[in-house]
Amino acid sequence: MADPLDAERIMEETLVSASTIAWLAFAVGAVFGLVANRTSFCTMGAVSDIVAMGDWNRMRMWAMAIAVAILGTSALQLLGLLEVSKSIYTSSKLLWLSHLVGGLSFGIGMTLASGCGSKTLIRIGGGNLKSLVVFAFLGISAYMTLRGLFAVWRVRFLDSVATDLPHSQDLPAFLTASGLPPSTALMLGAAIIGGGLLLWVLLKRDAWRADVLLGGALIGATVAAAWYVSGHVGYVAEHPETLEEAFIATNSGRAESLTFVAPFAYTLELLMLWSDTSRIVTFGIASALGVIAGAAVHAVLSRSFRIEGFRDSGDLVRHMAGGILMGFGGVTALGCSIGQGITGLSTLALGSIITTAAIIVGAALTLKLQFWLMMREA
Repeated sequence: MADPLDAERIMEETLVSASTIAWLAFAVGAVFGLVANRTSFCTMGAVSDIVAMGDWNRMRMWAMAIAVAILGTSALQLLGLLEVSKSIYTSSKLLWLSHLVGGLSFGIGMTLASGCGSKTLIRIGGGNLKSLVVFAFLGISAYMTLRGLFAVWRVRFLDSVATDLPHSQDLPAFLTASGLPPSTALMLGAAIIGGGLLLWVLLKRDAWRADVLLGGALIGATVAAAWYVSGHVGYVAEHPETLEEAFIATNSGRAESLTFVAPFAYTLELLMLWSDTSRIVTFGIASALGVIAGAAVHAVLSRSFRIEGFRDSGDLVRHMAGGILMGFGGVTALGCSIGQGITGLSTLALGSIITTAAIIVGAALTLKLQFWLMMREA
């Protein structure tokens, strides 16, 4: 029989590790927030630059981040430090309709709200009061899509339409099914997708700028670092309570990296249920708070911090609607422009590719509609 004192000691060590995971996640998020604020990293901004000016540099920065995240995540897997099969992205059940509808909703929402979930956190750090409103509505909508009214609709009408694959949905799994060894399939997939994106960025001379190359590389590195913290440092082969494997301080109970929709909901939940001792600062909550902190540090040091509010009631309504659409879309699609557009893509998951494409299409169509309305009014 196990010694009760030993069990208590193991539990204490586990609780300490939960605190450690939260602080490490906060640090990774802070780096993300500082770099993204310094380089103006923004998915919606990247799409807007293309639609409005034909400028692809911020899109290349995003592609650089994806490439580094893919190569870094694949390296962690090859070294035996991470198993992306233990994340939410690589299930054998492909929720293609949820990815499409959720991605389109998120793309429309982030355009109406002047930025995605990560940009909302960055702007909060810079003193933008409009982003506080977006944060609240996004968090409420995300929670409703996780467990509330929207969740009923999501499960009944969207998640029920899916394709069951004979293996996991990541691209290396398809290559493995064709006869390649798993490690070879992973290296080949990473080389084709990650290497291809990297080559696309570097072949354009205009992209040889510090903000594009260094900014994109550092953003991608934070995603890989977050995978390492959650999927390796926070991994417990046998939890002392359940005697099953666990990932400490994650809301999903699986390996996680950076994503900024569901953590909004869990942050609001923690604030509302603070006296409930079972609620803790999780990986997602800590990383989101870290983004705010990192962005705030840059805003103060660069003297760009300023309080900004809504210019009129129409501006308020657009940001509220954008927050609601992002909360619904991000949860439905299992991630946002960062959660699927970089983190999900780093696993080479088919669902992440569908979601990312849908986000871009939703944002581009909404921007074109906005420009058309502005021209008509003019």
